[in-house]
Amino acid sequence: MDTTQWPLTYRRDCPSRTVVEVLADKWTLYVLAALRRQEGPMRFNELRRALDGITQKMLTRTLRALERDGLVSRTVYPTVPPRVEYALTGLGAEAGKLTTAIAEWSAAHVPEILATRAEFDARAAAAPRPVT
Repeated sequence: MDTTQWPLTYRRDCPSRTVVEVLADKWTLYVLAALRRQEGPMRFNELRRALDGITQKMLTRTLRALERDGLVSRTVYPTVPPRVEYALTGLGAEAGKLTTAIAEWSAAHVPEILATRAEFDARAAAAPRPVT
């Protein structure tokens, strides 16, 4: 891999930034993780029930972005009413590995992070001390 090009990934005009922005979205991480955990297609309402707190509008927006980027496939079955299923593509399954790694790291370190937050908040809430 040519690492001389890496500094360009931080530039505003680098196409990889748009991909990182999609993957860095909170709901994108959760949708990819839900589809990966399911190990098969899911219907819209299944996803909505699995993702506590997501609105219908946000789920629709997230699924469209993931479909546009080739991470999720959308299959419409010609039934009445139409049945629509979402599944990870090969590219989405690969990206899903990243979300799993983030989730595992988060679960392993949440006690440490919560303790550090509490210490920080306690210091911030304390009365300011005079400078000596």
